[in-house]
Amino acid sequence: MEPLWSPSESRKGGAQITDLMAFVNERFGRSIHDYEGLHRFSIHESDKFWDSVWAHAELSGHRQGPVLTGKELMPGARFFSESTLNFAENCLRHARADDEIAIITHTEAGQRKTYTWGELRQNVANMQHTLSSLGVQSGDVVAGYVANGIEAIIGVLATLSIGAIWTSCSPDFGLQGALDRFGQTRPKVLLAGLSNRYNKVSIDASGRIKALLNNLPTVTSCIVHPGSGFDVISEEVKGTTYQTISFEQATNGKHSLTFADTGFNHPGFILYSSGTTGIPKCIVHSQGGALIQLVKEHRYHVDIKPGDKVFYFTTCGWMMWNWLLGSLASQATVITYDGAPFARGIKTLWSLCETDQWNIFGTNATYIAAIEKKQYSPKNKHDLGNLRTLLSTGSPLSHESFNYVYRDVKSDILLGSISGGTDIVSCFCLCCPIRPVYEGELQCAGLGLAVDVVNEAGQPVVGEKGELVCRQPFPAMPVAFLGDSNGSKYQQAYFEQFPGLWAHGDFAERTVQDGFIIYGRADATLNPAGVRIGTAEIYRQVEAIPEVLESLAISQKTEDNNRIILFVVLTKDVILNENLRKNIKTVIRKNTTIHHVPNIIAQVPDLPRTRSGKIVELAVRDVVHGQQVKNQESLANPDVLNHFKNHPDVCC
Repeated sequence: MEPLWSPSESRKGGAQITDLMAFVNERFGRSIHDYEGLHRFSIHESDKFWDSVWAHAELSGHRQGPVLTGKELMPGARFFSESTLNFAENCLRHARADDEIAIITHTEAGQRKTYTWGELRQNVANMQHTLSSLGVQSGDVVAGYVANGIEAIIGVLATLSIGAIWTSCSPDFGLQGALDRFGQTRPKVLLAGLSNRYNKVSIDASGRIKALLNNLPTVTSCIVHPGSGFDVISEEVKGTTYQTISFEQATNGKHSLTFADTGFNHPGFILYSSGTTGIPKCIVHSQGGALIQLVKEHRYHVDIKPGDKVFYFTTCGWMMWNWLLGSLASQATVITYDGAPFARGIKTLWSLCETDQWNIFGTNATYIAAIEKKQYSPKNKHDLGNLRTLLSTGSPLSHESFNYVYRDVKSDILLGSISGGTDIVSCFCLCCPIRPVYEGELQCAGLGLAVDVVNEAGQPVVGEKGELVCRQPFPAMPVAFLGDSNGSKYQQAYFEQFPGLWAHGDFAERTVQDGFIIYGRADATLNPAGVRIGTAEIYRQVEAIPEVLESLAISQKTEDNNRIILFVVLTKDVILNENLRKNIKTVIRKNTTIHHVPNIIAQVPDLPRTRSGKIVELAVRDVVHGQQVKNQESLANPDVLNHFKNHPDVCC
């Protein structure tokens, strides 16, 4: 197979991963000159590798004691158990000058603001002082019910600087969705935006925030800011059990910035599972594990350099927001955007990319597929001279989208299809600036991660579909699940299927290029006639058809078999008829196998998705089987499920 892109010698020579190889060679007397060799070293001598990342990246902290204890325990191993550091300190106390730009914020209404490193440091210091005066101490929880903007960044860095724990969800979560999360984590302080704006609609959140506070008895103080839809605020947020402070007041002053010396494995973040099968799990991540894993990804996989402008389209309810935040530790300028990606037309994000001259543009596969469908050609409409890397995650990026990027976005660009999740607040498989990009493939397993694909017997396979696993411990494994006192839920979530191996829940394939293909979630695989099929295999074919915008496939149990039902969302004014059904089946059969061909094809106006944009096959499967969808608050558009209930084309 010919690659779509190969890095130039100058790009490989200037990559930070190349410098890391030289560092390891000199430090340990090795002769490592390619990614394969470095990855082997990172797995076989993981203690030396992670110690080298700390040293080469010059992380601030006190590195002492063993790098790894209990290496044979999975779970149970501990990295840097006697070392200390602070996530916020590593994001703020480095070589960037006070007058250089640290943050650029955008709203869908066209507001653009910049914040220097000096302003960011001072605002964090002032917020730190405020939180401390409100009684926040190490181990306490601060919750953010906020949009992706400067307020969230100041809030999280101030929280971590004290040694407290940050948790957040985006303001598009309704009252029950926020309570399902914050009600478990019991925050002491809530940071909230009184309004927000999405797709040209301003939303008043003041009443919802007041109701939220009235149901969170642990909250003693609420720090509020107007938000991006401030013209619609209808009521003050005041109560008898908590005090209200304005964000402006909380960030006022000239206080000094200090950092708590926290243990490497000290909790720093609480993230939430999607909650599509019940109340969300509260996943606790350590300050040190999250930091060293994200620094490794940013510097050596994405090749983020000091001063680079890094954007990721995300909300504060998705782990990619934490991923974006972490790029501050690589001395990058972080770009945030609050709003809908097409609020000002298809050019919305690309115009911002051109204006700011982004170096790294991160988004999701659905967005790339959408602009591909509209035949938009960014390279012909925008100056993308500074753009080096385009990242995609959230769902598998189709082979066709790979070709689209190199044809219509930029020919000399690192297209990084990356995959990981909330469970590890990072990636298992991702990109590499010194390796070629092949159509449809994630370039490599992450450094320090013993990623593999195994069959149902737990044996490794190449060129075959199986379960994505990790064979060895790594620093970004969760500290715990909140409320899981004996660790049974943790054990069940990752280690029940293959004892001693982390089973991530992805249906995947390891390729002969030593890359990876993700075919979808393992629990959503189809199983007609006993053949396991990843849903992405079908989506790739169906969504290449001009009339089809999106699709969703499930397996429905019948008396004697499982049949595939394919739901399609069609372009405007197109109605599903027998000719289109026949064409869809023909395309699938021609490019896959007869087992992939759906038994039923049905039209729906939209698909259910999580608030981070992921399509939820399991919710549709439950509806079709007459089962209750346990936690509809986790969905961005739960009303859509009504279109699948008793669908006439499915029932007949």
